[in-house]
Amino acid sequence: MSDAAQPTIAEVRAAAEAVKAAIDRHLEAVSSPTAGDDPAVFAAYEQLASAAIVYDQLLYEVYDEVTPFEVPGDEGPGAYNGPDQPEAISVLIRRDYHIADPKRLRAQAERLDSTLTPGGGGAGGVNAAIGVLFGEFEPDEIAARSEEFGLEEGDSTLWVSAAEPTDPGEWLPEPFENADPQLLICRFDVSEVYDDEESEE
Repeated sequence: MSDAAQPTIAEVRAAAEAVKAAIDRHLEAVSSPTAGDDPAVFAAYEQLASAAIVYDQLLYEVYDEVTPFEVPGDEGPGAYNGPDQPEAISVLIRRDYHIADPKRLRAQAERLDSTLTPGGGGAGGVNAAIGVLFGEFEPDEIAARSEEFGLEEGDSTLWVSAAEPTDPGEWLPEPFENADPQLLICRFDVSEVYDDEESEE
């Protein structure tokens, strides 16, 4: 059994009062004429979230009950703020590569496109080769065969976000304009930094 002091009913009551005061401060901040650009709104939001978390924890420890609302916790305003049942999702992928072997990259592209000048060098030559390879192969295949193409994998991330249904071609002019972290349902990151952390542990 833990020797830690258990919270008291008085502490729960004090936490509830703190939530009430935080709600008043938040309402005052958001109803300000300059609310859109006022840092006081963010500060009031953070204070309300923190007060609600404390109250929820104490309520559970003393009464084995929870509040009927969710708070973002430590994630703050970056927490998911999208629909529970989205009508559509967007999958955003970023994969970084180091061009480890430009000659190999160029040679692979020349096998696919006979119009490329054999052995062509310079930045334009590499750029042309990249265009040929990514035009021919799916991104997943390039990732699987990156060494074969003279590429060395770097960090990568995949975001799955809630989205509104769109018409064909609607977002193509600015495809990443609406990448909103608050609509992020899940993400998957791959990086050597995680391997380093595991090694240290």
